[in-house]
Amino acid sequence: MAVSPDPSERTEPCDHCGRETPHRVRVELRAENRDPERAAYSREPYRISVCATCGAEEVTRMNNA
Repeated sequence: MAVSPDPSERTEPCDHCGRETPHRVRVELRAENRDPERAAYSREPYRISVCATCGAEEVTRMNNA
């Protein structure tokens, strides 16, 4: 029986491993303003990629306007 690949896992280069390895990728909203009254208005999307081999995490801000 064929197993479908996990849609949240993809192969990417890993700087720590020095080769292409499977990575778990997700997007999360992070508040950039520490003021609780303004935090809801300062959320930005970040792409988080975690190497399935070594656990190295890479975080990239997606909206660099």
